[in-house]
Amino acid sequence: RILICVAAVGIGCIIAFTFVDKIYRFVMDPLGRLLPKGSQFVYNEPTEAFVLYVKMALLAGVIIAVPVILWQAWMFIAPGLYAKEKRLAVPFVALSTVGFVGGAAFTHYLLFPWMWIFFGSFATDKLSFLPRIEPVFALYVKMVLGMGLVFQMPALVYSLARIGLVTARFLIKSFKYAILIIFIAAAVITPSGDALTQTLFAMPMVGLYIISIAIAWIFGKRRPKVPVEE
Repeated sequence: RILICVAAVGIGCIIAFTFVDKIYRFVMDPLGRLLPKGSQFVYNEPTEAFVLYVKMALLAGVIIAVPVILWQAWMFIAPGLYAKEKRLAVPFVALSTVGFVGGAAFTHYLLFPWMWIFFGSFATDKLSFLPRIEPVFALYVKMVLGMGLVFQMPALVYSLARIGLVTARFLIKSFKYAILIIFIAAAVITPSGDALTQTLFAMPMVGLYIISIAIAWIFGKRRPKVPVEE
């Protein structure tokens, strides 16, 4: 399973590297337009720009290979499941893929630009903002992958609810603890320490948790009613 995943990522990287210039413009051009006046991206190592292109191709290759990786992960645990539970493979892979892409899109179009504007707001006449491309992309990758994993919550709850390990009632009862854990996780993941950015990280998690409650209620395994003896 691991070798198949590695091969899928490798093929995805080769495909991505053929149009890596477009990937660079897709990621960096919107950020460049949000830079304060007089600011620009810089690199001060000879190989830094080339390595950035390689990392971009690697990230795109991972995203391309996500369906294969999720399918192999499911096939790894499938031998320990019952026949009815194995039927969840296709919905699990589909929901997980949609969730990962949704988390990456949320980061790219909303979360990261907002944070970028916040970081650039400290530039003044005496303090220039000249961000290096390598740390910028490293932060971008961390947030894309992090939110991609966070957006797996509905798919995970769907699978556990169909098996019968999680119920909507349990998720509702655990709501206050989930909120606490979500904000702790947001504080750890958030690169800046301000409460507003942490809240921006936490709110999608809270929304996904509420969606997961609805998913568990709709698709959860129904327990047979036990007749009450007089």
